[in-house]
Amino acid sequence: MKGRRSPQKIREHIRPQAESAGKRVTLPRALSKLGYCSRTQAERLIAEGRVAIGDRIVTDPSTWVDLSAALIKVDGKEIIAEARIYLMLNKPRGLVTTRHDPEGRPTVYDCLTDFDVPHLSPVGRLDKASEGLLLFTNDTEFAQALLDPITHISKSYHVQIDQIADDDMLTAMTSGLRHDGELLRATAARKLREGDRNSWIEVELQEGRNRQIRRMLEALDVTCLRLVRVAIGGLELGDLAKGSVRVLSEDQLKDLRRKIGGSKAIRD
Repeated sequence: MKGRRSPQKIREHIRPQAESAGKRVTLPRALSKLGYCSRTQAERLIAEGRVAIGDRIVTDPSTWVDLSAALIKVDGKEIIAEARIYLMLNKPRGLVTTRHDPEGRPTVYDCLTDFDVPHLSPVGRLDKASEGLLLFTNDTEFAQALLDPITHISKSYHVQIDQIADDDMLTAMTSGLRHDGELLRATAARKLREGDRNSWIEVELQEGRNRQIRRMLEALDVTCLRLVRVAIGGLELGDLAKGSVRVLSEDQLKDLRRKIGGSKAIRD
């Protein structure tokens, strides 16, 4: 794949996790902050009796721990804070957004073979037929904040449709359309260019509904030919080649953190 970095270069770009000295948090929060899993997954592990503080099994998810002192284990293995990493991928069409596909289809992780980072997960999804910008991180707090509807992070898409877009179509998309009983609405929609029989439109969303743009177009009896996500919260896909991966720069990461409410919104 294009855009690969050497393992040494990758290590140079992995950011160490912020220190948590003296920070008392609940046990699920602790596992999340250590980069091991999400809080929901942690609660399940705790309920199953798989989590221990020292040598004591803990089954109460409301248990408080001090991250600077507690020895936390899952299935008998000590959990050590991972270095945090933030990646952007230009997802090719035809890949599914999952680590292991039961049908044996190629996945987005086929593009990440140079990044051997445990618990590296996509931030949201793109369906198999969709392309473009997809973020990955092992920072679960950051990922949850980026996906939280209250942060109003916009996502921009370039969409090719099988007809010429007109003002009525674009207005309907921003006014709201019902599909399977659900009201779907774009924040903005505009025409980019047109050919003889099809056109490209740009659609901006702040919601995270499943297949939202495709469903809106279906409600208008319009066929989606291509769908490419080109930006998330101002972070643009730019010239990143198809199937290539890039580590987010410090400025890009800082800008995303600012837009989701700053570091306080992530750590508290």
